[in-house]
This record gives sequence, structure tokens and C-alpha cells, in this order.
Amino acid sequence: MRGVMRAGADDHLRHPICSDTNTIVNCQLGSKMRVTVLTHLERQHSQELDPVIGQVARALRRLGHNVSILAVHADLTKLISGLKRRKPELIFNLMETFGHDEFGAAGLAGVLDLVGIPYTGGGPGETYIQEDKGLAKKLLAYEKLLYPDFAVFAPDADLETGGKLRFPLFVKPLRMEASIGVDGESLVRTVPELMDRIKQIHAEVHDAALVEEYIEGREIYVGVLGNHDPRAFPPVEIDFAQLPNGQPHIVGAKAKWDEKSTQYRGTRPMPARLSDEVRARVNKAALLAYRALRVRDYGRIDLRLTQAGEVYVIEVNASCYLEKSTEFVMAAAEAGLDYENLVNGIVDHAMERRKQAVCL
Repeated sequence: MRGVMRAGADDHLRHPICSDTNTIVNCQLGSKMRVTVLTHLERQHSQELDPVIGQVARALRRLGHNVSILAVHADLTKLISGLKRRKPELIFNLMETFGHDEFGAAGLAGVLDLVGIPYTGGGPGETYIQEDKGLAKKLLAYEKLLYPDFAVFAPDADLETGGKLRFPLFVKPLRMEASIGVDGESLVRTVPELMDRIKQIHAEVHDAALVEEYIEGREIYVGVLGNHDPRAFPPVEIDFAQLPNGQPHIVGAKAKWDEKSTQYRGTRPMPARLSDEVRARVNKAALLAYRALRVRDYGRIDLRLTQAGEVYVIEVNASCYLEKSTEFVMAAAEAGLDYENLVNGIVDHAMERRKQAVCL
């Protein structure tokens, strides 16, 4: 069974929840546990943590869990030894990178699988699928979901196309998250602009370039919680009304992170005003995309709703950012879940997965 270590393995890495099948089967959801919040450090020996770490840790403590925080830059030995000392029954995995490797999340999940401690979010296979946006679109195609036609321009591979492209086009890194490499210049209207943007991504972001048709329409986010029977939260819409004229209606890096920018000040999330019929189609598309990309425990689906009423899946954000001001947390509140209960729901779904896996 995955995650249960064989007899004779290092006892320091074995955990009560991993060492006895009956212990796992009898584990009650909602019980108090030792939980380690795992996160990354931008630099070795840094003491600075993302605000979300403290928010999640405080929520877990208010729920009665015994909480520790483990922050690591690029030291695998420190990661393993830190888990040995803490002996968590669950890892709340908020580690998006490992060292300076922006694509380290899949490898990290593999390490956690080998250690044999349950953790929130996707495993190595799921994480790799979700990171590769070109591969993700192929899975969406299998489910007959609408998505922008696209092409992948890799610096070391042949051109990969997924439809006939028409300008304007949107150019972004293939695997980066958090809107890295996305700004106003991502929207291109001519071939020279397209080639310049592709070269820029290759040179500065060190990733392949994903080129996709720009879908004009309303930007809708749907938060989803759960596994076997996932629950879609009320949709949230991004209001672009305060953007200066001529600025593209996109949520790039500045709109997300630079509080002094016009993009940040000119965009705001709000509950989406949709008819019951449109809301049902939006939520259906989000849930199908969530399942198609094997998202575990929680995530956010980014959609575009066209004037003709078509629903396009733009991106699937597994284990999305949990800071209290985010659209995901706003959507949970609209669904009646305060922050503590949202965090507790993620914990319960992760433990439920573990319990079901052992029972198979």
C-alpha cells in the first residue's frame, strides 16, 4: 500500500498512523492530531515566512491540533530530520518549491510519499500533470471541456500545437504558477510581438512558452473542496472596472502581488452575479476540470465566461493559495465556511483519502 513503510525500515520515519493499519482505519475524522505545516524558505537561514503559514497554523491550533512549523530551503536532510523530530500525524503541505527549483513540488510530494506520512494536496503524479498546462489541456479535451486553442514553444523541442491560433494571443510560461511571467505584455497581437514574448520567457523564466487564444469575457473563479464528492463554492468574479482604459483584463503578477500598482488597485474580486442556469454550468465545468486533473483535497478553477455564454477552462490551481484575503477563502465564506472550518475541511479530506487508501 502506498505510504506504509515495510518492516525493517527506519523506525524514526515510521509514524503511528503509518505503522498500524488498524490505527489508520480507526482514525476518526475531526480528531486532534500532531500537524506539521510544511513550507519553503526563499533563502537558506531566512526567518521570513509567508503570512499564510501563520494563518493556517493558528487555525489548526484553534481547532485543537498540536501544530508545528517546518520551513526548509533546499536541504533534504533538514526536511527528513525535522519530520523525524516532530512525528506529525499529518503534514499540511504549503511547500510550492524546493530551493530555487520552481518545479520542485512534484519531487517533494514523492519524498513525502516515501516517508509515509499523510499530507494535504496532490501526490507527485497529480502535481506534475497540473503543472504542465499543455498536458492539462489534453486531459480537459478528453472530458470535452472548452479551453483555449494553444501551442507550446519549448526551447529544446519541436513545436506542439493544439488547434489553429488566431490573434490576439496570450503568452505565458508553461509550468509556472502564481502568475510568474504574466503581465500586460503577455497579450500579443502580431507575429513579432509573439516571437519576442516567447524568447523573453525562454531567457528570463527558463520555461517553455504556452501560447493560447485570448478568450474575451468575464473572469470567474470557482473554489472546490473535497475528493470523492467534491463541493463547488459560489463563483467569484474579478471586477476590472477600475483598470485604466486600454489595459488588458487579466490578473497578472502585479495584480496579484504589487499593492502599489494600477493593476492591483484596478481589480477586485466579488461574488459573481449569475443566473441559476449559468451558475450550474460554471460549477459543472469547474468540477469536471477538478476531477480531470486529479486535484486532491482543494483547489481553484479559473474560467472565462463569454458573452455567448460559453464556459472556458483557463487554468486549474490545485492546492491554491490559502491566505485569508484570497478569492478561494472569499468563496468558502460565501458557502458558509469560516477560515477555521475551511482549514479543518482540508485536513479531514486529506485524512479521509489516507483512510480509504489503506482500506483498499
